[in-house]
Amino acid sequence: MTRTLKTWADKSGLLSKLKFDIAGDDFREGLTAVISVKVQEPQFEGQTKTKLGNSEVSLAVDQAVSTALTHYLEENPKDAKIIVNKVILAATARHAARKAREMVQRKTVMSGGGLPGKLADCSDKDPAICEVFLVEGDSAGGTAKQGRNRRFQAILPLRGKILNVEKALQHKVFENEEIKNIFTALGITIGTEEDSKALNLEKIRYHKVVIMTDADVDGSHITTLIMTFFFRYMRDLIKNGYLYIATPPLYLCRKGKNVEYCWNEQQRQDFVAKYSGGKEDSVHIQRYKGLGEMNAEQLWETTMNPEQRTLRQVSIESAAEADRVFSMLMGDDVPPRKEFIEENATYANIDA
Repeated sequence: MTRTLKTWADKSGLLSKLKFDIAGDDFREGLTAVISVKVQEPQFEGQTKTKLGNSEVSLAVDQAVSTALTHYLEENPKDAKIIVNKVILAATARHAARKAREMVQRKTVMSGGGLPGKLADCSDKDPAICEVFLVEGDSAGGTAKQGRNRRFQAILPLRGKILNVEKALQHKVFENEEIKNIFTALGITIGTEEDSKALNLEKIRYHKVVIMTDADVDGSHITTLIMTFFFRYMRDLIKNGYLYIATPPLYLCRKGKNVEYCWNEQQRQDFVAKYSGGKEDSVHIQRYKGLGEMNAEQLWETTMNPEQRTLRQVSIESAAEADRVFSMLMGDDVPPRKEFIEENATYANIDA
């Protein structure tokens, strides 16, 4: 099939302007064929029996598909041109992804490119005790830098919402400045072109990568975007137990000398009931709309101090289910996402 498409593409002249070679995977990307073959004595390769090993079958299929595809391409030049243009797009994206990936590799700390300018690194160099906080924005980043323990805690502020990698071409992912900063700060080596999502974690600089965002809807969205990136491009980091989510409080409640942080609405109501008999007007309640509203001492005390904080470790129980959920929530298909929100959200204005 690949040879047949390439022959037609060469004859059409559509490939003449390309300055790089087209690989077989570029022709096969996105193409699916369903073939019915009856074999008297099938021989399968491997225990899973997912690949037929009879050589006579592959030869017959190649000949039949090549003949039929040649006729189709000649008789349907418009469709053939669409297919070849898709091949060119796949090849262009692959070539751009390789260049972008090489750029990321050159900027990693191991190759002498230096650390990101916004990274406030820690003084200790033992990755087993070091942790880096991925923080939403410069404001929260500034507070986190003031409140952290500089010995083992590093801070990397991210500018707003990072790229949704679920919808982006691979080369756009590697070209994204925030994502390049994450690769560089962590000191992770990316895989080859054949397996661009394989990682070398031998020289990872932190064994705790903590996503720390505001305790609101935007913060949850940013957390989901970052988790999507790690699942799609740094899954081994999750499998090794290095990814965490910080849990900042929603409220600071004060009644006289009684002061408590509350992480959810129920805790806030319990405080009001306990110290004021349910009279909310007599309780001073501060709602934290963002990390930047806390001072450095409060952020350390509630969210960053290892002796008091709560970190949620991210794990993968079912890779297939996680893949389905990320595709549904972050992909282009709207109806499944809308149905999920309607079924799971406490309140959702879908049409807003």
